[in-house]
Parts: sequence; structure tokens; C-alpha cells
Amino acid sequence: MARPWRIAIVGGGITGLAAAVRLRDAAPAGTEITVYEGSGALGGKLRTGELAGRPVEFGAESFLMRDPAGGESAAVALARRLGLAEQIVHPTVGQAALAVDGVLRPVPGGTLVGVPGDLAQVATVAAPTADADRDGGRPLLGADQDVAVGALVRARLGDQVVDRLVDPMLGGVYAGRADDLSLATTMPALARAARVEHTLVGAVRAAQAAAPRTPGAPVFGTLAGGLSTLVEAAARASGATIRTGATVRELTRTTDGWRLTVGPTRDPELVEADAVLLAVPARPAARLLAEVDPAVAAGVGGLDYASVALVTLALPAPDLPRLSGFLVPATEGLLIKASTFFTTKWGHLAQPDGVALVRASVGRYGEETSLQLADDDLLAAVHKELSGVLGTPLPAPLAGHVQRWGGALPQYTPGHLDRVAAARTALRAAYPTLVLAGAGYDGVGIPVCVRSGATAADEIIEALEGSGR
Repeated sequence: MARPWRIAIVGGGITGLAAAVRLRDAAPAGTEITVYEGSGALGGKLRTGELAGRPVEFGAESFLMRDPAGGESAAVALARRLGLAEQIVHPTVGQAALAVDGVLRPVPGGTLVGVPGDLAQVATVAAPTADADRDGGRPLLGADQDVAVGALVRARLGDQVVDRLVDPMLGGVYAGRADDLSLATTMPALARAARVEHTLVGAVRAAQAAAPRTPGAPVFGTLAGGLSTLVEAAARASGATIRTGATVRELTRTTDGWRLTVGPTRDPELVEADAVLLAVPARPAARLLAEVDPAVAAGVGGLDYASVALVTLALPAPDLPRLSGFLVPATEGLLIKASTFFTTKWGHLAQPDGVALVRASVGRYGEETSLQLADDDLLAAVHKELSGVLGTPLPAPLAGHVQRWGGALPQYTPGHLDRVAAARTALRAAYPTLVLAGAGYDGVGIPVCVRSGATAADEIIEALEGSGR
């Protein structure tokens, strides 16, 4: 009788846990799944904490409800699989603002990550150079072309649209700059449309038309118990052996599988596995791949990351606008790049005593010096800037929390998808039981990471079945 499969998952974030759940559901009974997480806790950037006696997210805040094809997103499907669908809640306030010229202005409708499909709708925030977006008689992009978002939008609609709309929206998601980020990776629907359409406005409209939307349907959701409940439920459902505080330092090919070196250098543990799923950021993955395939390691390890800090204040009955929050263009010269009014946006968090939770995001790619402030100084700076943007002094906070995420957000430069495809093609050809998954390859956001983990799990199952194990 053949022994059970032994599968090692390196990385206990939502990608690795989603992969473990998929393996438990689809791999043969008895499959031994072990998740190795180097830190002391599972969940990666999903971390629910508490401030002033109230739950608050210290990492990712929500997930998209629908996938690009119009079906339920992978995050919703996972929540349903884990019995958490009834805990999904939606924002009670959806309108956000932009801080432009020291004033909060509503985020215009009809845009795709800030790129307008109707120039008139963005006139209150930016003045597009509409005459530049002429039909040149050919598609904006070649069949396989990828460009920086900022380069395309600046050329077609001018600097203000980039600086006041696109850049802050991309910055809110990636902590990066539109002039550096890949269009194909960060806005795949727009990239596809740009390979057909002759104007940028036309490409936005085509991309929007291709994305099925139900009027009034919620765009975002979270879990009433906090996103850490998704992490905990996935860990339980996977039936995996969970190893926290277990850093995988080396990965070596053996005659019939893989050997992982786990733990401290002076007292290493050697573990055998039939397949390995790397669900860690690109640079740790590259270090593990260095002895296996140096060329793949070099391709993977070139991805850079931005660091951010999330600063949360508990404020006693502040006078806040009826907004979900606001974004701050880099041209405003502020430390904060975005803010969320948690207890306004998420009605299930509101309390009778009026205490409000307000979170601000600090840190843009290439501007990490702002993160060198001590926690108390960062809290004070954020409090002052929030008061300035809102035009009224905020009350002194009852409590505050600074969550630092070093190297948290991938910076996808043009050509990212091709580089990832090349790395995966090389691994499939030479080492089909070694797969990559996660935000470093497939994009940010909980649904993308869940889908990436599940897809990688399916690849491992296919490879092990094909090997006759």
C-alpha cells in the first residue's frame, strides 16, 4: 500500500491556508499537510486586534464580493466553505473623498481605479487634457505590451488625472506610484481593453461594460467577527499540522521529493516532503529557490516591496463627515496617504458611546523615512494631519495603535506577469512538485490570494497523481 502524500506549505498567510483547505478537500484521504509559518501567528496581513475595547483590523480590512467574471469571489467562496457566509457584512457608508488642495472632495464616479470613463465626472477634482485622447486609428497597446499606468494615463489625459485620481487610488492599494506600477498587473481589465480600443476613455468604458455588475449589490465585505476568524476557520478546516515559529531556511531536491531545513542554524530539523508549496513573499521564496534553480530565483527575487504603517486612533465622539474615509494625493505633501473612518464605514462596529475608530495609512514606496518615527510621534503626527484635513481639531485619543508592515506590498513593474509566467514555466518543466503562490505573483487582495493558493494546490495534486504516487 502506497504511503500517504506529504505536502509542505511554506507560509501561513491566507494564501497558504487556502491552499491547505483545498488540499484537504481534493487530495487523497490521509494526505499529510504541514504548514510552516516563520512568525508566531498565522494569517499574514490578516490580523484582527482590539483598541479601546473594540475590534479593529490591524491589517487587511475587507475583500471584494465578486470576481472579474461576475461570480462570487474566491474569498466569499472560502467563507462559505468554512461556514462563515452568514457572518459577511458590508459597508454602511460607501462614499469616499479625496483631499485635494486642502479640501475633501467626493471621489468621482465612473472611474476605473481613478481612470475616467466620463471626463465630465472628474472635473471637480482634476482637469483632463481631453484633446490628447484622440483616436489614432490603432489600439493603445500592442498584443503583449505592458506599460506603467502613469505613462499611459499621463499621455492620454494629463498629469492632474494621474496625480489627483489614479495615483492616490493605486497608492491606497499598493503604496506605490502610478508611474512605476504595471497596467497589466494592477488593472488587467483595462489592459485587455487597451489592446483593442483606440482611446483611453473608450478602453475604460469597454472594461466597465465587460465586468458584470448587479445594481445595488455590495462591492466589499468583511466578517462580523473580524478577518482573523477566516484565518482560524481555515486552519481548522484544513486539518493540517500547523507549525508557527518555524522558519524554513533551506530547500533541497532529493531523489523522490524535497528536504526542508527548518529552525535555527545550530539545531536544524530536516523534513521530507513529496511536494512543496511556497506561499511566502518573493524574496524569501527566492532564497529558498537559490539552490534549486538560480535562474528562477533571480527572476522571482527581483520584485520589490513597499513598507507601510497603519495608525489607528480611538476618538471620543469626534465630529466626522459621513464618509467611509479619504485618500490623499502625494502632491498634498502629507504623511498620511489614506484614512478610514472604521465605525462610520462599518455600521456593525458602531458603539452607543460614540467612540470612533479612525485608521490612517502611512508610507509610500521610496519614502520609507516617514516610517522611522517612533510610535508616539507617528500617532501624534497622524492626529494632527487628520485634524488639518477635516478642518477641525479632533479630540485627544483614548487609545492608539501602530501596526508596522515591513515589506508588505509588492511593487509590480511593467513585465511582471511575463516574469512570473517564465518562472512558473521553468519550475513546471523541471520541478512540477514545487509551486509558487501568493501576492508576490498573482496580485494583492484576499480573493486573489485565496485563488492563488487553491490553484497551486490543484497543481500539486495533478503533479503527484502524474508521478504515480
